[in-house]
Amino acid sequence: MPVWVREYSWRQSAAAVFLSLPLRGVRVTAANIFCTERYLKVSVPPFLFEANLYASIDETASTAKIGDGVVFFTLYKKEAAMWDSLTVAHVNKEELQYLRENAVLKAHEKAKEETEAKKVIKQEHRKYALEATMKLEEAERKRIEDLKEQERQKVTKDLELWRSQQEDVEKQKRVQKEGEQHKGVEQLKEKKKEKISKTRIPNEETSKTRLKPTKGSCSIFSENLKEEPLPAPRSAGTITINFTPRVFPTALRESRVAEEEEWLQKQAEARRTISADLSELEDLKEEERNPDWLKDKGNKMFATGDYLAAVNAYNLAVRLNNKLPVLYLNRAACHLKLRNLHKAIEDSSKALELLTPPVPDNENARVKAYVRRGTAFCQLELYAEGLQDYEAALKINPKNETIKEDAEKIRHIIQGTMQNS
Repeated sequence: MPVWVREYSWRQSAAAVFLSLPLRGVRVTAANIFCTERYLKVSVPPFLFEANLYASIDETASTAKIGDGVVFFTLYKKEAAMWDSLTVAHVNKEELQYLRENAVLKAHEKAKEETEAKKVIKQEHRKYALEATMKLEEAERKRIEDLKEQERQKVTKDLELWRSQQEDVEKQKRVQKEGEQHKGVEQLKEKKKEKISKTRIPNEETSKTRLKPTKGSCSIFSENLKEEPLPAPRSAGTITINFTPRVFPTALRESRVAEEEEWLQKQAEARRTISADLSELEDLKEEERNPDWLKDKGNKMFATGDYLAAVNAYNLAVRLNNKLPVLYLNRAACHLKLRNLHKAIEDSSKALELLTPPVPDNENARVKAYVRRGTAFCQLELYAEGLQDYEAALKINPKNETIKEDAEKIRHIIQGTMQNS
């Protein structure tokens, strides 16, 4: 049989009721207290306290403090007024039973409504997280397309400039060639004139002197009239050109051959070591053991929506080279698509560790890592951690309007959750 607590003290003001209930020798927890608008119950075996309140109270704002064997209640009234007593006077057992059942029924209905409201809020949060992810992906896709378009325009402009330069060079060559041809024609004409003048001058002198050459003699100008013998044509031949094989794009005369050879040997040794450690790589081709090739393969699979295959490609690339942050960053995007949220958080954190020191060249990668980790936190309903990552991304790129909007929505969700709690 329960022991009814009859000894208690209470006082009131126009706005609240202050109730002190002694329960010495027992431990009271929040689970032992049941409170509605008109009903208060404290059940701590063997003690039991039950009160049908004189008027309605605000059970959500009311509080209970437990300590030193005393439970102190602060019950806020819904209507400011002074009560004649703490409980309703002259209530029989049937009315008391009805009030008790009605209070329990209302509490169940309220708990059901709160559960439904939490479900709706949870669905809205999931929908928002999905929309935020889609917006980020759309913004990233648009940025990549803009970069491609800018690069295409730049290449087109450079090509047109090169063509115009080539046309100018060809035009100059034609003009120069025509000038040389014209000059050659003029020189030939001058040579012909000189020859004609040389042949005419001696004839005039002989005509004046009227000297006749003797028989068997030859003209003194016969040697000048003879044609000079042409040189023999050049002999044909073949010139062989041998190009030095180069791994690096620079010219051999501009490179540090010793350092480059040392670097290539180290890379080959590292690949042989990794291949020896991974027995499953024996059946792979040489190009399939390249982390960059695997990264491009994973990117293509991600673009086609085959996220599991993309994760497998990134996994193998990470085993080959675990120092590339882009591998963890891309794998985190795949895990977000597959709802592997904890793995997405781990990969984003690993990418941030590798993206040190923070420099302008890795700003975009750090923004992606913070946003993807923040999205994963939000989908796990860890909105405070997600907001921290979004704010970190905003510090790096404060002009990104999409991240600003998403961060503001997360703040509203946190404020709404605090008010509901």
